[in-house]
Amino acid sequence: MSEPPISADPQTAGLHPQSSHAAGSGRRRVGRLPKLHKPKPGTVAGIDAAQLEQMTVEQPPAQPCCLTVIDYCPQQYQIEENVAAQRLLAEHRPGWSKVRWINVDGLADLQLIQAIASKYELHPLAVEDVLHVPQRPKVDHFPGSDGGSPPRLFIVARMVQLLEGHIRGEQVSLFLGRNTVITFQEDRGDVWNPIREQITRSGSRLRINDASFLLYALLDAIVDHSFPILDHYSDLLEDLELIILERFDPEALRAIHRVKRELLLLRRQVVPMREMLHTLGTEHFSNLSEVTQTYLRDVFDHALVIIDMLDTYRDIALGLTEAYMAAAGNRLNQVMKVLTVISTIFIPLTFLAGVYGMNFHYLPELDVWWAYPAFWGVCIAIAAGMYAWFRRRGWL
Repeated sequence: MSEPPISADPQTAGLHPQSSHAAGSGRRRVGRLPKLHKPKPGTVAGIDAAQLEQMTVEQPPAQPCCLTVIDYCPQQYQIEENVAAQRLLAEHRPGWSKVRWINVDGLADLQLIQAIASKYELHPLAVEDVLHVPQRPKVDHFPGSDGGSPPRLFIVARMVQLLEGHIRGEQVSLFLGRNTVITFQEDRGDVWNPIREQITRSGSRLRINDASFLLYALLDAIVDHSFPILDHYSDLLEDLELIILERFDPEALRAIHRVKRELLLLRRQVVPMREMLHTLGTEHFSNLSEVTQTYLRDVFDHALVIIDMLDTYRDIALGLTEAYMAAAGNRLNQVMKVLTVISTIFIPLTFLAGVYGMNFHYLPELDVWWAYPAFWGVCIAIAAGMYAWFRRRGWL
């Protein structure tokens, strides 16, 4: 699926050039996802095909990388899964195909990444950003070279999913060419199944538009998937509000803090997407059609709505925290009031017991037979009278 919960400290596998392995400190990174060591200061930025050949993954991932190739046009489509890197290099896009979508699940198969980077002439800076996760969402435009390579649009986005009650996010890297969209995911599992279903339907809007429209659909699915997550936390906040108002539950405060933390983590994933979507919708890129940019501006509006909803839910969670503290204070006041009333009732009784508990020889009531019953009668009358008076005043 996606990466481990953001609230946990995910462990990632190391990825480094073979030449630097012996000179390292010997510490190994453990985990599912490959991760490059940061380059030394002064080294040239970017990763080209030659450098990819020298890199190895210290620990293989739990699941192998998966390459899926989807070709479609208005008349037909073709979906191929688990395509080998050698086959991708040897074969070209079918003549009937108007758009090709290449999706890579997993970043540990460097041979596969090298094959895609070489065939489609991906820029070394973009390849470095694909492997160095996480990156901040952004848009980069790489113009074509003099050799005839097409210009490519490189986008880094954050895909957020709600799995096992926790928010999990991963980096998604997207390349847009003239007729090709290439996507790299950290691991298997995404929110793009509705898009794959649209591709299989004849006459769908995806089938009759260009590759840039597919890019829009992918970004729209990533952004709109935050709405069901927000619905989940909206229902959770309503349940917590009822718990706080109807009964006092100490576990509610812990649940509120968990919700606040998850909302904060979701905001950290969505807010950086705003600038990226604004850039795509307003600036001119040769790869994006006017129709696509119009739709991308709608995705930008959705991102703004999500951010506003996140701020609202965070304010509600903060209000629930204050309501919980107020309820806790009110409960404490009620307990203290009862204890104070009980103490007040026993003050005169304690006084009487203290008077007749003194060790003086000449106490007039000690020599009469009715003194002890009279003492209890006076105590009961005083306690009953004070209790009735407190009830009349509404203190009990």
